[in-house]
Amino acid sequence: MKPLILFSLILTLAALCVANLLWGSLDIPAHAVWQILCGEDIAAHPSWRFIIMENRIPQMATALFCGAALSTSGLLLQTAFRNPLAGPSILGIDSGANLGVAAVMLCLGGGVTLGSLSLDGYLLVICAAMAGALSIMALLVMLSSLLRSPVMLLITGVIISYVTGALISLLNFSATEEGVHSYVMWGMGNFSGISLDRLPVYVALCSAGLLLSVLLIKPLDTLLLGDRYATNLGIRIRLTRNALLLCTGLLTAATTAFCGPVSFLGLAVPHIARMVMRTSSHRILVPATMLVGACLALLCNLCSTLPSNGSLIPINVITPLIGAPVILYVILHSRKQ
Repeated sequence: MKPLILFSLILTLAALCVANLLWGSLDIPAHAVWQILCGEDIAAHPSWRFIIMENRIPQMATALFCGAALSTSGLLLQTAFRNPLAGPSILGIDSGANLGVAAVMLCLGGGVTLGSLSLDGYLLVICAAMAGALSIMALLVMLSSLLRSPVMLLITGVIISYVTGALISLLNFSATEEGVHSYVMWGMGNFSGISLDRLPVYVALCSAGLLLSVLLIKPLDTLLLGDRYATNLGIRIRLTRNALLLCTGLLTAATTAFCGPVSFLGLAVPHIARMVMRTSSHRILVPATMLVGACLALLCNLCSTLPSNGSLIPINVITPLIGAPVILYVILHSRKQ
């Protein structure tokens, strides 16, 4: 039964990928899309090729990997902390990315020059987000060697989120109106900001994190039995915890840097995967969570193109509509138990 469900998820993912190529703010016939993908030129409509190759394909791939990455990091954190409401934002890694972007947008005016090196625009935002997220991740790895309790590490992550949030509020208070507007727009999430030439870097970072999560399947299943039992089976708890932090940190840093702080996917999708697969085995849950997360992100991307005037609905407007009912169900179900 479970292999059949996984196969159905793969078919759904393929269908949503095709839909993302065919559906957009501009109507392009399906046969023209096929000709463009096959490398044929559409002489009558040269702009169609640019839309498909430079917009829809990168946007589809960005949504796919973002959904898989955030959902997988949420699953890892919920298992590591034995908390059904843990998500990628719980450790403050995405808050570090937010702080980095806020610093360059609100303080530096979106540009910085170091000697002969000059960075501005989208590249600077990516570098700042990655630097902020990786700094928080390094701090958490250092603290994990001092804090033996995962609960204390969880609380530390929440405190870091509050501190970075306070610093961002201070930067907003002293920033210009244009800078605040740019930062708010970035914070709404966006799958359309990655061009085709930058896509390989994003895909490589996400793929590395997803591969590491697959390698952690056996320790994750053992952690479900408790730390003492896992230690008796030869699992090194501290090393496993640091590997989980590195994996979730890499996935969260990459997606936040390139797409903005996309909400609710990492929190809600693992629960959807559990409800669909009806198992706690990570050998099944990890691939199922990747597939469900990718499908939901592609669906959100389709919904973002609903306006016919060429504008896009921010992703963080759509994801709570899917994630909030799932979280409410989990809370009410836990209360009944």
